[in-house]
Amino acid sequence: MSDYIVRATAANAQIRAFAATTREMVEKGRQVHETSPVMTAALGRLLTAGAMMGSMLKGEQDVLTLQIRGDGPAKGITVTADSAANVKGYVVEPQVMLPPNEKGKLDVGGAIGRGYLSVIKDMGLKEPYTGQTELQTGEIAEDLTYYFATSEQVPSAVGLGVLMEKDNTVKQAGGFIIQLMPFAEEEVIEKLEKNLAQVSGVTKLLDEGRTPEQILEVLLGDMDLEIQDTIPTQYYCNCSKERVEKAIVSIGRKFGEVANLTGIILTKMDGTAKGGIAVAIQSELNVPVKYIGVGETIEDLQKFDVDEFVNALFDVKPEEETSDEGQGTEV
Repeated sequence: MSDYIVRATAANAQIRAFAATTREMVEKGRQVHETSPVMTAALGRLLTAGAMMGSMLKGEQDVLTLQIRGDGPAKGITVTADSAANVKGYVVEPQVMLPPNEKGKLDVGGAIGRGYLSVIKDMGLKEPYTGQTELQTGEIAEDLTYYFATSEQVPSAVGLGVLMEKDNTVKQAGGFIIQLMPFAEEEVIEKLEKNLAQVSGVTKLLDEGRTPEQILEVLLGDMDLEIQDTIPTQYYCNCSKERVEKAIVSIGRKFGEVANLTGIILTKMDGTAKGGIAVAIQSELNVPVKYIGVGETIEDLQKFDVDEFVNALFDVKPEEETSDEGQGTEV
């Protein structure tokens, strides 16, 4: 098993704990989104947290969404996970580059800035549970610790870390979540606080090559640690062009039910995005595409040209103009 999560209890079940190793997951996320080092660290931390929090869900169809929105250059991160610890995510601005922070580490807090953390749990009820708290540092672990304490009223300690190689690939990634149960005794709380204070950070533990079991042993080994089970975790995306197409058409149809649509503007048509969805939208909604966006600003909107669109869609280069002068056809 490569990436995995360990679930455990300690102090006669007064503590529940989770620890994970997630190097392959975070490296997959880096490759998919071509993230800069600081954004790999940010995405990797939230992916790791999402995997562990997803494993806390009870129902097979339950889904967890973690969403960070900040005023920093990263703008935001979104991660979703299921109860089997399958996780995926993305960063709004994956190429952010920043100098190291005052501790000489990747400045995740500076990339995210001030803002909010939202936790959404879809457990098949009429409405999903949503909790939102203000970001405390933007470093993600501290923000989740604050969320658990204020929104769910569960005293917790969260540690998350991502180590990068010199070639900007992921060297190590992982983390832990330790939570006190409502009936935890004061002696247990004091012992846990003392153990946590002796650990300089999860990054150091990862750099030492500690496994999830060993990380929990460091934190809870003298508190009757009991490993409950081990489950695999992975970066898993069930997205497809077909699903995206259906979602976009569905949104357009909903708009059409409440407004008199006379035209559509399609954006993100630059780069490798060919925009084949335009065919489905026009066919389903019978509304013309009038403008397309080929960049990030309002100046990048262009009038939709059917011939150019078809040529780009099928990678056909317009034929050079030829003259038929001097040629004739017998009739």
